[in-house]
Amino acid sequence: MAGGETDAPRVEQRQAHGVTTLALAGAWESSRVAAVDPAMRAAEAAALKSVATLVIDLKDISRLDTAGAWLVERTRAGVSAGGGAARLDNAQAPQRALLDVVAGHTRLAPARRGGGLARFVARVGEATIGLGAEARDLVNFLGAAMIMLGRLATRPWRLRATPLVFHLETVGLSAMPIVGLIAFLIGIVLAYQGSDQLARFGAEIFTVNLVAVGVLREMGVLLTAILLAGRTGSAFAAEIGTMNANEEIAAMQTMGLDPLEVLVQPRVLALVIALPLLTFFADIMGLAGGALTAVLVLDITLSQYIRQLHDAVTVTTFWVGMIKAPVFALVIALVGCFEGLAVTGSAESVGRHTTRAVVVAIFLVIVLDAGFSVLFSILGI
Repeated sequence: MAGGETDAPRVEQRQAHGVTTLALAGAWESSRVAAVDPAMRAAEAAALKSVATLVIDLKDISRLDTAGAWLVERTRAGVSAGGGAARLDNAQAPQRALLDVVAGHTRLAPARRGGGLARFVARVGEATIGLGAEARDLVNFLGAAMIMLGRLATRPWRLRATPLVFHLETVGLSAMPIVGLIAFLIGIVLAYQGSDQLARFGAEIFTVNLVAVGVLREMGVLLTAILLAGRTGSAFAAEIGTMNANEEIAAMQTMGLDPLEVLVQPRVLALVIALPLLTFFADIMGLAGGALTAVLVLDITLSQYIRQLHDAVTVTTFWVGMIKAPVFALVIALVGCFEGLAVTGSAESVGRHTTRAVVVAIFLVIVLDAGFSVLFSILGI
């Protein structure tokens, strides 16, 4: 075609037997295609309204650049996204190649949603799908970690002792001050609140029972796990996530090293060892806090407190709390490592997955604690 007006882009629309044909002609170039944009939008809307098959005929197009190809692809994709059928006919090989490239980079604006209820339902659905996908990936990661720990049990010489000792120090020894302080204060709170209620019945002495059972069965292990989920789980996610963002993990894999063995193994083992020990420490501090309140406020002597404690606590009471500790530790460590390995490569991603590691770990710890409570109630423990 010659230049000038005769080469201007044109759209001719024909309809027959439920098929809408758009015959395109002229030079579909960036300097000209704005003129035919309204016609293409109208044709797309008409095809969706009439539920007709849309055929875009490119036989008479003389020149096609990226802008023209995007306009053609937007129309075709818009009809397809709306549930209609659309196809391109008579595209020459260069035109087809350009259209394929543009199609790979075309992102349509999201469809306009309905009212507030529809948007709420859509958000709930999206969140549910995302939660299901993350739960599936976490279960897969749990399986991979169990296989890794199983290999370690059969080949103990592969234990990475130096990282294990380092993480034991950071996870366990460094956490003792905050764990001890929180447990001590919780013991004081339980004693105060329990004594206020029991004083109505003249049974202040049973405040010792309340503190002992509450701390040993529930509060000691639960608060310690929640503290470590915020302190250690977030640290695991941030450390591994930063390595992932800096492509250190990719380099590690290039050298033939297994990230699960190098990064996950020592962290999981350190937390599984440290959390029961910290739970025992928290139990002692919680009982000490209750003793302080009993002696200073309730006029219960220390010898009376110890004697009542001996009557209230059994070995089962102690082990009901302790048996939860390694399970909680495994969950916290795996969630922290999983979220760290899921970082995509930016500082924003590191922060997002670190926050998610804390939230998910605390949620799972509380769910598991509720499950243990129901199980022990059924078993009569």
